[in-house]
Amino acid sequence: MLIREFVSLSIFLAFVLAVYIKEGQLILKLILHKLRRREGASGFLAKPAIAVHILAAAGVICFLYGLFIEPHWIDVKRVDIETGKLSRATLRIVQLSDLHTDPKGINEKKIIGIVNALKPDVIVFTGDTVNTPKALPVFKNTLKSLKANIGKYAVTGNYDYWFLRGLDLFGGTGFDVLDGSIERINKDGDTFFISGVNFEHAAHWFPVLKNVPQGYYSIFLYHKPDLIEDMKGANVDLYLAGHTHGGQVALPFYGAIITLSKYGKRYEAGEYKVGNTILYVNRGMGTEGKFGLRIRFLVRPEITVFDIKPLK
Repeated sequence: MLIREFVSLSIFLAFVLAVYIKEGQLILKLILHKLRRREGASGFLAKPAIAVHILAAAGVICFLYGLFIEPHWIDVKRVDIETGKLSRATLRIVQLSDLHTDPKGINEKKIIGIVNALKPDVIVFTGDTVNTPKALPVFKNTLKSLKANIGKYAVTGNYDYWFLRGLDLFGGTGFDVLDGSIERINKDGDTFFISGVNFEHAAHWFPVLKNVPQGYYSIFLYHKPDLIEDMKGANVDLYLAGHTHGGQVALPFYGAIITLSKYGKRYEAGEYKVGNTILYVNRGMGTEGKFGLRIRFLVRPEITVFDIKPLK
């Protein structure tokens, strides 16, 4: 975690803690005032106290919203990309990331319906599969049920490497794991290339991309956005990542509090143009399961649809 992110998180938590400590003190003072049957105001309805009550109530409402509503409210984000590297074909890519599937699942059935209705040519998954091995059947059934006209491709994430190493995460799903491999895709007379590396093999990006022919549209998958500023001169037109969850909890006008990414908030979520490359950081679908609460606030779970087309 960057120092700036640690400071931001510490300030946020300290503010929340201070509000609820003050609210607790006001409630306790009111109870003691009633028990002792003292005359006069207890201060519970004084203007400063009312401000604390409002903040405390708003915090509870936001927490309940983030726990019960937003994690289930999927956002289908559409991104149109025009490129001179295509002459006729339009390629539709659907990106999923950070499912963090739990044994009972949350959005998995919705994902199947939404993605298949989009009729993608290619589906990509950019890492972090399940929160526990017990959720693998739900995760695999979800990915297996997704339909793509051309192919389905995946890379693993940090969670997969740290906590799920050795498990068969994608067997039987129809997804090809692009750990250092390159796939050539042909559609309507145009050629695309898609490549990627697993989380633990970040350093392998250069020899992989060196073998992607120049002049062809190139899509690269890696779990984190952290490689983007090292890729100057590489043939990468579209770099797809996840990992940050958009912060999972964001603040109005500020955005993500933490991203756990090398560049912090610089690439917290969404589309960025870095040199000749478009970087897209998907907000993910699930919630971090080992250490975090299952909440999302102002960071809806995301399915991203890319329509890559010739220049008009």
